[in-house]
Amino acid sequence: MRRMWPEEFGFILDAAEEVTLDSPARDREDGSHSEAIHRRALKVRMTQADYERIWPLAEARYRLQGRFPGKAITLIVNNPHYSQWHPADGGTVESVSDSGRAYSTRYVVVHFLLDDVRETVEA
Repeated sequence: MRRMWPEEFGFILDAAEEVTLDSPARDREDGSHSEAIHRRALKVRMTQADYERIWPLAEARYRLQGRFPGKAITLIVNNPHYSQWHPADGGTVESVSDSGRAYSTRYVVVHFLLDDVRETVEA
């Protein structure tokens, strides 16, 4: 099944920054060994409200169109292998509405794993 990233959330990726997630291999306390991580990703700063709207899409792979054709993304939320890139505080912006009332907008920084999509062709 090919799940496409919902068009209604396309704006979230407009300011996405391509980054590489790097983490060295480590020996764990229980004697096991973790492999080094080197993965391409998209780093996005979005409002807390937008993050809450896309939360149900977490940990599933979605194909992209537009700016990232031939790519797929997966929102990192609670995968233990990527714990250092789980959603983090992105700060707060204080603003004043047209009516003069002060309000705050909270932001979150999230990472999406970025993969190439290979299309299979029937012979």
